[in-house]
Amino acid sequence: MIRTVIMLVFWSVAAPLAALIGFPWTFITGDVRLLYRMFMWGAFIGVRLTGVRVEAFGREKLDPARAYIFMSNHVSNLDPPIQIPLIPGRTSVMVKKELFRTPILGRTMRIGSLVPVDRGNREAGIEAVEAARKVIEQGISMMIYVEGKRSFDGKLLPFKKGPFFLATECRVPVVPMTIVGTYEAMPKKRFAIEPGVVKVIFHPAIEPKDFGDRDSLMEKVRAVIEGGLPEEYRQGNQAEALPLS
Repeated sequence: MIRTVIMLVFWSVAAPLAALIGFPWTFITGDVRLLYRMFMWGAFIGVRLTGVRVEAFGREKLDPARAYIFMSNHVSNLDPPIQIPLIPGRTSVMVKKELFRTPILGRTMRIGSLVPVDRGNREAGIEAVEAARKVIEQGISMMIYVEGKRSFDGKLLPFKKGPFFLATECRVPVVPMTIVGTYEAMPKKRFAIEPGVVKVIFHPAIEPKDFGDRDSLMEKVRAVIEGGLPEEYRQGNQAEALPLS
């Protein structure tokens, strides 16, 4: 419990300091990169303070000059602050649309090209996909948790179709990601964080020429992500384990 409190206290101190410097700079210049780097640094350090050690595999194969759609499994609230700082360049995510109504925060998120989404509205979901497409066309990558919510048991849930519609529309490479260890560190509905090792695997990018149709792409991404999971978290233990490097 104390590790979680330390992380939250650090974030509660670091975030206002970053905002004090980063928000005015962002509003004056219209450039969110300084604020983005500050928050990514804060996210990374906050997690390290809990005793969680992060090992990344395959990141060296990414081209920082290219935009990608990163698709990952999702088991813990620790996933985003661990994974997003590891992605080269600036990355956008989908955020609950209600947060965009907050005056300062909402304006900053728009400058940062974050994508508002209403998960309970199908038509709004289509609008979110279109907004994400425009972000990718700016050369900004997208990070998407393809299950749409956290898994209770560490195994993959059914995938949402929207991310694969987005990928086939944008024709940019898809990078499947597997995160291992955050389920043990902080599973859904547990507040306390346990120290340990978290592995983040950047699998080889799937190029648009290899997509096939949306269902084929979904099957490929699912097989790759699941193949990076420990055997006990694979459905039916049918997926073949993939090397970490």
